[in-house]
Order: sequence, then C-alpha cells, then structure tokens
Amino acid sequence: MSKIHNLNEKAPRQPKPAWIRVKAPTSPEYHATRRLMRDLKLNTVCEEAACPNIGECWSRGHATVMILGDTCTRACAFCNVKTGKPNVVDPLEPEHLATAVAELGLEHVVITSVDRDDLPDGGAAQFVKCIARLRETSPKTTIEVLTPDFLRKEGAIEAVVVARPDVYNHNLETVPRLYPTVRPGARYFQSLRLLDRVKQLNPSIFTKSGLMVGLGETPSEVQQVMDDLRAADVDFLTIGQYLQPTPRHIAVDSFVAPDQFNAYARIARAKGFLLVSSSPLTRSSYFAAEDFFKLRAAREERLAKGR
Repeated sequence: MSKIHNLNEKAPRQPKPAWIRVKAPTSPEYHATRRLMRDLKLNTVCEEAACPNIGECWSRGHATVMILGDTCTRACAFCNVKTGKPNVVDPLEPEHLATAVAELGLEHVVITSVDRDDLPDGGAAQFVKCIARLRETSPKTTIEVLTPDFLRKEGAIEAVVVARPDVYNHNLETVPRLYPTVRPGARYFQSLRLLDRVKQLNPSIFTKSGLMVGLGETPSEVQQVMDDLRAADVDFLTIGQYLQPTPRHIAVDSFVAPDQFNAYARIARAKGFLLVSSSPLTRSSYFAAEDFFKLRAAREERLAKGR
C-alpha cells in the first residue's frame, strides 16, 4: 500500500542502496555542456528535475532541453521542477535550441517541456517551431519529443504529430491508483488516449512511455499498465526507480531491487514492446540516441519477420 504523504510536511528519506548511487559530475565535458546551456539561455530537464544521470550524459555532450520556460503550471508530488506563473514564451528558443544541437553535434535530440496549462494550445506551437527549425539546421538529427498531456487543449496533439517527430514520448509515470497522490493534475486515461491518438494519426512515429517504481505500486499493477500501453500500440517502455528530490516531495515507498527491474523487462518484452529499458537509473532520455537506433532496428526486424 502506498504511503500517502502530506506535501506540507517533510518526508523522511530512506538511505539509497549501493546500486542507486552515482558520482558527482566533474568532467570538463560536463562543464562545457553546462556553459553552452547557460550561454544560450536554455533550460534542461536534466538540471530542473535533478536527474541522477546528469554527470554521465553531459560528459557525453547529451542534454535534454526543456522548452517553454522553467516554471510549471502543475505541482506533481514527485517532480522537482518549480511551480508557479510562467514567463512569456521565448520566441528565440527554437533558434537557441538549433544552435545547441549543432554545436553539440547531436545525432538524436530529446525536447521536453513544462506543463503550460496557461497557453491555449498547451505549448504545442513551440514544439512545432522547434522541430521545424531543427529540420532546417540539422536535417540528419533525429528528434524525440516528450510532451505534456495537453489536457483539454484541442488540436495540440495533432499539431505536434503533423510536425513529424521521430519519437513521440509521453510518460504515464505511475499506476492509475496512485494518480490522485502522485500526479493529481493529470488523468491516466487522458495520457493513454494521447499515445493511442499519436499512433492513429501517424503509425510510423515511434511512441514511448515511462514509469517510475518505488511509489507503492504492486507488480500486478505495473503489468496492467504494460497491457494498457500495448493496447495503445506503444513501442518503447522505460521503467526507473523514483528518487525523492527534496524532503518536501512524496517519499520513496521502496527501493526496487535490480532483479525486479530485470523481471519487469522480461515481462514487457513478452508483451510485445519493441524495446524496453528497465533499471534503477533508467530515465526517459537516458541513452535516448542509442535506444532510438535499437528501436528502429527492432521495427525493421519485426517487419522482416512479418509480425
């Protein structure tokens, strides 16, 4: 049973097991990536969400850019991104993103954003502009978007799909039972419908979704989410350990052992996902470039087998 945490109180922290600990970033490449993001006034989910893999990814020159500002209109219990009234959308953001991708020489880029419930289209137009500019400046770079749910934003999903990202990612984050506690501003079936809608509109676009575990979910609930995602024809599933960003966020219910992550991966593959990444440190954008090429190869192999 999940431990429902009052967010006005400080949640106790469990000590991290050895398999979840990472070294502090120190490499010159990490600092060069950080300087580039600052110079171009770009936000990254790597920093804002306190990703444990930031040192490794930035040392390889990979950063996940977070467009539409650094302030979210929602307050999810797990997320470290600040909540409040966002600033106006930066018209230069697509150009700055294109410059960063070119300077880093990225073969694959992941673009995400805060929730912008204050905008009529939820920020979809900015995603479209970023994709269009990247197609002009870095035509060989494949593009992955990780969008909000665009709740009650008619036409937003369709606009992003028409822009033809190579991968459309939207994370379910947790099991339906925990949504009121973990993701109160979202709706589980709205997120599922988004993923299903993308496939209806353009079956060639890879779809992807992710789960955090360690929030009090049961293995059977995780498997039900897998079934729901496969019913929506989702191609790629990521599963990672939830880590409490600060004492003000919802507490970790349990640290899931690596063997359980391996078991989830085996079950998910058996259910028909083209690709599965399941480990304590897995995050949506972790090794996204390498995973994209694996994803494309897996589809080609399945098509060759006529399945």
